Amino acid sequence: MPQPSIRLFTRFGLLMSAALLWPCAASAGDKIGEVDTVFKWIGPDHKIVVEVYDDPKVLGVSCYVSRAKTGGISGGLGLAEDKSEASIACRQTGPIRFDKPLSRQEEVFSERASLIFKKLRVVRMVDSQRNTLVYLTYSDRVIEGSPQNSITAVPVDRSLPIPLK
Repeated sequence: MPQPSIRLFTRFGLLMSAALLWPCAASAGDKIGEVDTVFKWIGPDHKIVVEVYDDPKVLGVSCYVSRAKTGGISGGLGLAEDKSEASIACRQTGPIRFDKPLSRQEEVFSERASLIFKKLRVVRMVDSQRNTLVYLTYSDRVIEGSPQNSITAVPVDRSLPIPLK
């Protein structure tokens, strides 16, 4: 039977491996572009990144998210925590179609903003009275999130009622 310290090391190694591979599994948007905000002598510059995400349950709606990306040595190694500032603009980019009924509120995508503890999230809400899809972006942490957020709305033609679960 392995020694307790070896078991602990093995469990810690598995946990760290999962934490390092987890960002690869996070839903990443298509990168549209980026602008530098602060020059760094060593490592990448601080920047604002713009990405687009297609809503997986609403065909014809795409969300453009801009967010801060920390550079420097820690940012280049993926160890830095990005700021909680983000902006979102969702638009109809084609004919809107629903394959299945939607929940009144659900997370549509998320992306890490630090190695383990922080995520940038996008949540879709349905305003059925106005037949509108509302998208909210914010960041959270395991212990404490940020109240900074951004919101956008996509009205859907009244001839196509949004199906709800």
